[in-house]
Amino acid sequence: MSAKRRNPVLVIGLGRFGGSVAQSLMRMGHEVLGVDNDPASVQSMADELTQTVEADSTDVETLKSLGAADFTSAVVGIGTDIEASVLTVLGLADLGVPSIWAKATNENHGRILQRTGAHHIVFPEARMGETVAHLLNGQLLDFIQFDDKFAIAKLDAPSSIVGQTLEMSEVRKKYDVTVIGIKRLEKDFEYAVPDTWVLPDDTLIVSGRIEDIERFASIG
Repeated sequence: MSAKRRNPVLVIGLGRFGGSVAQSLMRMGHEVLGVDNDPASVQSMADELTQTVEADSTDVETLKSLGAADFTSAVVGIGTDIEASVLTVLGLADLGVPSIWAKATNENHGRILQRTGAHHIVFPEARMGETVAHLLNGQLLDFIQFDDKFAIAKLDAPSSIVGQTLEMSEVRKKYDVTVIGIKRLEKDFEYAVPDTWVLPDDTLIVSGRIEDIERFASIG
């Protein structure tokens, strides 16, 4: 049986954010049409995407000629030029694209994009800023935030629970976090169960509320 064919995606704005999204979509098996008004950006992505086009996405007639109305999903990665970002989203909405994702540089920009027709607003700089802030304290090795309160994090096993099973240390009861798995040196990742032992140099993958994860990471 052949692999399920994934829907093509239109990505407008091939800068750091848009280019990264486009490349990830390609790896996932989507066809991607990349559009940018900067010839250098278009050229740099020419060999990475299904097709790239240099065009002015603020012109709805140009969007029509690109076949934008035939796409079920579009990503607008334009960030610094707010007017171009808004006009592009407006054009896609006028053409009836059912799922429009748009990058916003701040809350006001995001509200305008939403009112203009974007269905999903992404704040990559703000989210990265949150991640960096959580990593800077040195207690977390990696951090993925899913909403304002919940996250998954990677951290070195606190010394106070080393030499105990997860059941013995009562991590969930005491700290309200769940240890999802453990990674040991030169061994594969393993899912955690109550009788999993925590050993020196173990790396833990935990989930829970952000404040609880930070509290757990700081117990030493």
